Amino acid sequence: MNDAIYPIAVIGVIALVTWALRAFPFLLFGSRPLPKTVQYLGRALPPAIMTVLVIYCLRNTSFGQAPYGIPELIACVLVVILQTVRRNMYLSIVAGTLCYMILIRVM
Repeated sequence: MNDAIYPIAVIGVIALVTWALRAFPFLLFGSRPLPKTVQYLGRALPPAIMTVLVIYCLRNTSFGQAPYGIPELIACVLVVILQTVRRNMYLSIVAGTLCYMILIRVM
């Protein structure tokens, strides 16, 4: 019985912290308008985070050896095109991942 209590307690603490972090902005700001700094961060951070993720994912790409980074570049171009045309984040992510996984198996 003691073996089951620890994982349940951990899951409970994680759920409580997750809920608290999501509820905090609503409790802090309530119905007041958001400060200019928070509005700016809401506009600036998503593109910055996506840029960091792309750089992180491509950091070990070898452009000097076969396949010369071609699968990565094709998948990135596909994601950019789909996001520009369809503006559907899920479609872009799934299609880019599938494209990359197929290309690394074929090339």
